[in-house]
Amino acid sequence: MHQKHLFLIGVINHLGSFMKAVTFPVPWEYLNRIFEGKNVFVKPATLKVEEGMKVIFYASRENQGWHGEAEVERVEHYTNVEEIIKKYGDKLFLTPEELRRYDKERSRWGSGRRKRPWMVLVLRNIRKYPRVVKPKKFIVVSGRYVDEKEYEEIRKSTS
Repeated sequence: MHQKHLFLIGVINHLGSFMKAVTFPVPWEYLNRIFEGKNVFVKPATLKVEEGMKVIFYASRENQGWHGEAEVERVEHYTNVEEIIKKYGDKLFLTPEELRRYDKERSRWGSGRRKRPWMVLVLRNIRKYPRVVKPKKFIVVSGRYVDEKEYEEIRKSTS
């Protein structure tokens, strides 16, 4: 007899709500590159992101708001940006020079603790929203989780 198993992909918050997505702030000039086909997103690992989750992109600085989303196809972690550049090259949403500069700047803001690894998200089903959605809660630099209820509100606001 065969048994069927259901696996939920995602993270459960402390209240037991399913985390459908994560959101990260990205400067507008870089964010647009994702919508133009650069499907590899890189940032220091601050949240637990899993395959199948959504990433909702928040434009920081100018044009603030959620501009679109993508599905996480694969998550990888690295300690060296050169390995990321070698593997992903032109697919990265940052140029090699920008990623190297980000790495150097990150060392300067260090808190003295061990450096977080780089999180690489390979994205699929990238979709730009027809209209910008303003979040009700502030988006911190490290990003934050988006639960099912908030995700559905975002989706309704874009249609």
